[in-house]
Amino acid sequence: MRTLVISDLHLGSVSRSDLLRRTELREPLLELARGADRLVLLGDVLELRHGPPREALAVARPFFEDLGRALAGRELVLVAGNHDHALIEPWLALRAELPERRPLALEQLIEPEEASPTVKRLAEWAAPARVRFAYPGLWLRPDVYATHGHYLDCHLTVPTIERLSVGVMSRLMRRPMSSFERVDDYEAVTAPMYAWRHAVARDAMTGDALNGVGTVHAWRALSGRRGSRNGRRDPSGGVRQALDSLGANLRRRALIYGFPLAVAALNRAGLGPLNAEISSAELRGAGLRAMGEVAARLGLDDAFVIFGHTHRAGPLPGDDADEWNGPAAAASPARGQGPGARLVNVGCWTYDSIFLTESSGESPYWPGTCAVVDEIGAPVLQRLLLDRAHAELKPTRRPAHA
Repeated sequence: MRTLVISDLHLGSVSRSDLLRRTELREPLLELARGADRLVLLGDVLELRHGPPREALAVARPFFEDLGRALAGRELVLVAGNHDHALIEPWLALRAELPERRPLALEQLIEPEEASPTVKRLAEWAAPARVRFAYPGLWLRPDVYATHGHYLDCHLTVPTIERLSVGVMSRLMRRPMSSFERVDDYEAVTAPMYAWRHAVARDAMTGDALNGVGTVHAWRALSGRRGSRNGRRDPSGGVRQALDSLGANLRRRALIYGFPLAVAALNRAGLGPLNAEISSAELRGAGLRAMGEVAARLGLDDAFVIFGHTHRAGPLPGDDADEWNGPAAAASPARGQGPGARLVNVGCWTYDSIFLTESSGESPYWPGTCAVVDEIGAPVLQRLLLDRAHAELKPTRRPAHA
């Protein structure tokens, strides 16, 4: 049985960076899907934090219809991430009403109509493919587990908005993240935060602070990258341009020099441990350490653990293989001492310009990665858009009448 896994499509993104909204960029994936037995969409399939769900659904429908035809009669599995956690929220709410309930397992397989009305609609669009929903992940083989990876935010040392939010929730609920060992532990501090952010976006478009644009601007300033809005120069010129440039430089300097102080304050407030370094190496390493920690705490032992969430594909040629091995799982009478999970990240299908280099395909954040999982052997990453140039992938501007 051949399974394909992709993640982080973010269909309906306000930035229009979601590449699979575009017919010409779907074909490499659809061609691969025609020869597969199963395709797993591993979370953040829809962008439900930028505005009302109808916006994302309008973008997603043509993609799901194309995918359904390509997979006709075979299986399509949907998994929720942090940006589309609302897909599973109704099922979780009904589960909370049960007089007796079992703890959440690593794999809940759910029929579309039981998950949520939105998942049922997606399944209808994807016919004649057979659609199922899984949460928080699923076993592709006895030794291969796939999950979106959003639980890693609980152990991340990079002070992202998501990490700070779960830190606050952990303290409010008096559930220290250092004690987590079950899926329910992670859901307890993440699900309320996701529900709130989805509720804010339900009726109106959200601002930069909530839709991620603000974070991108901050990362660009802290990493020393500069650029004009939407890649265009300000045509006004003159004194106004000079003043705007001076103001931007002053704000950037204030951010750079104030960032370590802010991180230190957050650590003193008990929201850490957090690190003020945000180099590309640290971003990669911190994400892998955090995901390895999740795998160890959930007892995934030496399984291959496929995830997305960070948008950074790997391991790729040139990566340090040791970084992609998680820590040994805690010893227990049931399973002994595990050697640690083997991590595989399937990257994303969004054009994230801040993380890309000038050379097409050079960055590990280059979009279009897919993992191929066969009956035996390690998962294999295929990068389906390496032959595309920047000009082909850059987001197109929204038409004036749209």
